[in-house]
Amino acid sequence: MRSLRPLLLAAALAGLLGAPASAAAQARTEKPQLHGKHWIAVTGKPLGATAGAMIFQQGGNAVDAAVAMLAAVCTMWDTLSCGGETQALIYHPGLKKVIGINALGVAPTGATADFYRSRGMAFPPEFGPLAAVTPGTPGGMLVMLAEYGTMSLEQVLAPALQMAEEGYPMEAQLANTIQANAGRIKQWRYSPAVFLTHPGAAREAPEAGEIFVQRDLAATFRKLIEAERNALRARKGRKEAIMAAYDRFYRGDIAQELVRAVREEGGLFTMEDLATWRVRIEEPFSTTYRGTTVYKLPQWQQGPVLLQALNILEHADLRAMGYNSAQYIHTVYQAMNLAYADRDFYYGDPAFPPEEPMQGLLSKSYAKARWEQMSRDRNDAAVRPGDPYPFQGGTNPFTELLARWSTTGPRTDESPRARTPEPPDDGAFYDAFTRGTTSIQAADKDGWMVSITPSGGWVPAVIAGRTGIGLSQRAQSFVTRAEDGPFNVIEPGKRPRVTLTPTIAVRDGEPWMAFSVQGGDTQDQDLLQFFLAMVEFDQTLQQAAEHPGFHSYQMRSSFGAHEARPGRIQLNERVPDWVRSDLARRGYALEYARYTSGPITAILRDRRHGSLWGAASNFGEDTGIAW
Repeated sequence: MRSLRPLLLAAALAGLLGAPASAAAQARTEKPQLHGKHWIAVTGKPLGATAGAMIFQQGGNAVDAAVAMLAAVCTMWDTLSCGGETQALIYHPGLKKVIGINALGVAPTGATADFYRSRGMAFPPEFGPLAAVTPGTPGGMLVMLAEYGTMSLEQVLAPALQMAEEGYPMEAQLANTIQANAGRIKQWRYSPAVFLTHPGAAREAPEAGEIFVQRDLAATFRKLIEAERNALRARKGRKEAIMAAYDRFYRGDIAQELVRAVREEGGLFTMEDLATWRVRIEEPFSTTYRGTTVYKLPQWQQGPVLLQALNILEHADLRAMGYNSAQYIHTVYQAMNLAYADRDFYYGDPAFPPEEPMQGLLSKSYAKARWEQMSRDRNDAAVRPGDPYPFQGGTNPFTELLARWSTTGPRTDESPRARTPEPPDDGAFYDAFTRGTTSIQAADKDGWMVSITPSGGWVPAVIAGRTGIGLSQRAQSFVTRAEDGPFNVIEPGKRPRVTLTPTIAVRDGEPWMAFSVQGGDTQDQDLLQFFLAMVEFDQTLQQAAEHPGFHSYQMRSSFGAHEARPGRIQLNERVPDWVRSDLARRGYALEYARYTSGPITAILRDRRHGSLWGAASNFGEDTGIAW
């Protein structure tokens, strides 16, 4: 009998180094591929996916189910809470178009660059009331449901309300995160009562499996439902009734308690900040790559990075290089760095001047120019932002700032800090760089498809009084000096440029795929490699979700001190020695990890068979349910 060991080794190497479609199709995955005829719900926690399944089984569409999942994962503190922010793309089958939802909060009154610098802060802090932007997720849920759902707020909030009111068994990951942050949680007035269920004990946090009850959050959910009921009794329509709950949150008694508590903690929120904030329904950006149109939200988040990278990589023959060969990794890595360098300098809130040069940044001609600048053989640890203005018929007003741009992060003196690409041992940098969120995908047989990347208000969070709501920490993504990004300097009413980046891809005018991932500045790195694994190398959805990816730390972190690590690359442990050696010769400083795909969630519509495919990476606890 022929030995199986050479066959298994050959299969493993083929999966890493450009296997043909037939071989790739045989590769095993750690998690099963999901298949459904009627609907699929995928998100960061099993109970969150169950909430979506419950709504689907009651006849809801993909938007109804996605909102139910969003409320559930907020209740579960799946690296976010209801005080955070929500970013979504929705494929509307009736309109045959992709719609963007911008439910990102804004800097409150008084949150100026001078305010933070006068307190000795180079950036807004990572935690606490001064890290908060106004809550966006409640508004995002309500607007999505009112505009594109079919069910009532009471129906879609039912799973989350039950979890908050009756409690749910907490998983070990969250329980241990709370315990690790117990000291910080005690700094704030209302947070210990929510999180530290055993005050004074050796372990003050909940234990894994303990039933976790949140009565204040349940009361807030009930107030929203009550507002909807009252509006329906007054003969208001479904949409008006849902928006009555919106008004109660942002202008009524919930807002009053939220503002009171934030100011008691030393924060800056005012009633006007909440009352004047609006969810924006937007036209997303897009580009085409090998016949697929990819949609991302505008430049207030990092999504256009993926579009820029695809435009650059159109000029490469990636398939001929072989999957995860040294040349493939090098080429994709360099393209990512070029796009991220532009993000760091040019992206920001388009509602505030100056106007970002997005026409130039997303043009194919600019991408070709960037491709021609790209190093083919050696790692370029000094990649800088380009100049897109000539590609939209303009002149760059920030040439002086651009000339002073530091590739290693914000300057601490008049000259850039010198760094060598040696492995840093600061775990805090890596933790911040990949700071988590969750992701939500939903699709149904009628053609609705939803991709959401919500975040903010993760543990340790400031609880806003008796609302049960944890505040966002997203203000830290702002900068306070123009030389660190002239479009992203903090101002009252402005949205920070965030990392949160849902995606929808369309083929032949029909929805093909929804996908997103958590992980801070690695998000569009992971999504780019996931997309290329499918389009260039014919991997299945689940294989691509579990891809042995790689990460750059060359871009500036969107968190903490906004540092960068030029020249570093994180590889998957399965990358063979000859690829490692080749990359080292090219000037990369190498490090390794077992799981490197990021916790990708995705849904694909199989038009040929009339079915839906779902996937959740082997990176974390993400999972899905299909029918």
